[in-house]
Amino acid sequence: MLAVHLENRRVETRNVPRPRRTEGAALIRLLLGGICNTDLELLRGYYGFRGIPGHEFVGEVVAADNPHLLGRRVVGEINLGCGKCDWCRSGLRRHCPTRTVLGIVRHPGAFREFLTLPETNLHVVPDSVRTEEAVFVEPLAAAGEILDQVEIPDRAEVAVLGDGKLGLLIAQVLNAQRKSVHLYGRHRSKLRIVERAGVQVTLIKRKLPSNAYSWVVDATGSADGFRHAVQMTRPRGTVFLKSTVHGTTKTDMAPVIVNELTLVGSRCGRFEPALALLQSRSVNVADMISDSLPLGQAKRAFALATKAGVLKVLLQGD
Repeated sequence: MLAVHLENRRVETRNVPRPRRTEGAALIRLLLGGICNTDLELLRGYYGFRGIPGHEFVGEVVAADNPHLLGRRVVGEINLGCGKCDWCRSGLRRHCPTRTVLGIVRHPGAFREFLTLPETNLHVVPDSVRTEEAVFVEPLAAAGEILDQVEIPDRAEVAVLGDGKLGLLIAQVLNAQRKSVHLYGRHRSKLRIVERAGVQVTLIKRKLPSNAYSWVVDATGSADGFRHAVQMTRPRGTVFLKSTVHGTTKTDMAPVIVNELTLVGSRCGRFEPALALLQSRSVNVADMISDSLPLGQAKRAFALATKAGVLKVLLQGD
């Protein structure tokens, strides 16, 4: 079968054996996969990665222990915990110390014709949600994790820095949950996507405001994003960190300490609220799709995904 392979900053397609399904796991045929910023960071050397990437996907179950899954479209949570430790037993397998992570840590990713995942990781996609929309469930869940971590009051003013894929989703999720969202970005065409949903937007042309918000989300994907987010946060405010950047960055922690800021690292989230948002049409993901290419054109797809102004590039498994 065909699979995408990343190694030494290169994208290749290879013929690899079809994975063997083990007890409790499902064999899934890829329908659509989405290239995200983490995949691009893996290409640049994040985690010293080499192998099959991909963790945003929609697939069709072709073999499973649970007969109710057969033939169904599914999305899958990406963290595979041991199921035995305190973290797994408390429902937080994403923090299992021995976890593997689909397409990131010791588990081949979704950018291949067939993949396997534990059936407990799978969520059936409702018939009313199109496959092109469902491919956004994983990043939508990550966007919504902010609301599970900290209680932000209704109508509270929240600044989101970064108009990339995740920034646009975060702004829409917070807006759908009755927060007063202000998205700062550098691309007018991207800002229009959330502006239509009622999000206030600012095209960054000059210095960002200082001490302006009690809640600030860094979704820039850049090393400078944290510094800008801290600058914008009021004393005793909260900064949510959503950027994963390859390598180390120098950070002046003095403003964090002096202003007594709370820093919240934020990663994966629950899939159920993400699917509900898609069902209720509370977020617009269709306008975030820049292109869709066959799996065999992965090299071209990754090159496209790195270009300025491009949002979600999809890989077609079928």
